[in-house]
Amino acid sequence: MPTPFATPRVYGKLGVRPVIHGSGTTTRYGGSRMRPETIEAMREAAQVHVNIDELNVAAGATIARMLEAPAALVTGGSTAGLVLQAAACMAGDDPAKIARLPDATGMRNEFVIQRAHRFPYDQAYRVPGGVLVEIGLGRRTAAHELEAAIGPRTAGVIFLVSPFTSPPGVLPFEEVCRIAHARGVPVLVDAASMVPPRDHLFRYVRGGADLVVYSGGKGIRGPQSTGILVGRPDLIRAATLNASPNQAIGRAAKTSKEEIVGLVTALELCLAEDEAAEMAQFRETCARIVEEVRDIPGLRAVVEQDAINRVLPHAVIYFEPDWAGPSGPAVRRALAEGEPHIYVQQGVYQGGYGEEIAVDPINLQPGEEKLLAARLREELTRR
Repeated sequence: MPTPFATPRVYGKLGVRPVIHGSGTTTRYGGSRMRPETIEAMREAAQVHVNIDELNVAAGATIARMLEAPAALVTGGSTAGLVLQAAACMAGDDPAKIARLPDATGMRNEFVIQRAHRFPYDQAYRVPGGVLVEIGLGRRTAAHELEAAIGPRTAGVIFLVSPFTSPPGVLPFEEVCRIAHARGVPVLVDAASMVPPRDHLFRYVRGGADLVVYSGGKGIRGPQSTGILVGRPDLIRAATLNASPNQAIGRAAKTSKEEIVGLVTALELCLAEDEAAEMAQFRETCARIVEEVRDIPGLRAVVEQDAINRVLPHAVIYFEPDWAGPSGPAVRRALAEGEPHIYVQQGVYQGGYGEEIAVDPINLQPGEEKLLAARLREELTRR
């Protein structure tokens, strides 16, 4: 096995540098690291041709059984899953409507979303011709606003599960389902980045969501360009007809036979793992990073985990008011530009001062946390 920073030959030929990925499962840095069993399953699948329609059905049925869902579909990433959510609710399984998208003339194409749930990827709902209808004032939404927003052109109600989108004032998931379903409107959930905990793979369909999308290349550790769409059989069928290999709006997000097999394998492995042991390992990794820098004056270094902002344990470095060293952005830039190349998180979290640095351990290989911690200390103590 190569050392953590030996450049693999395939990247060396291209002149691309390896990095220490301490910023979670960010797509920009390659998502998550696939397990050897997943890679082997993909290699095996690449050797034989199959009918993709048949594979989609078989893989979807297998995933649905694993997730205790009515039906499922492998998508070309979670954002493609959002496109298919919208297309399924707008065009259904009508071949004429499917062929017309993104021309939504005469279709229900409005998707109600709380302002607190607006996010960069909600553009995906507009790809097939959807229109977003915002409700709420700032980060607060009242039930009557959702009730009033649902009308004859409403195709669905969007609910985002993500850090920072669940302040006390938003309408909770259960209330959204109650109001939408009373008016015959489906609830579409985006929980792409919220695994682990693995319970999230079950709770939203179990709680009444009609379609839920998850990333396959984040916490599940499958191929980066895969996603899982689960939900009502009629809507999954409609999503399938709008997806590749069909000549429809979802064709651009093609999923290969190797990726489909790889995702099924990755999900099996993910569900078989001991989550408590995994979390304990993540906490130990974070504790080693914190221990390396906690004695530096002006810093507060801690291991944090909560159900909203940091669903995995993180090593977090807060800059206290008397901090006189380099800024958080300066440290991050130095880590990314130095040797080895290291990426960490920065953002405004609850209790922070706006420049805190956080390390997500999910992609750190054994020994990488020591190198990361040493480089952190070096940059934080630089004068």
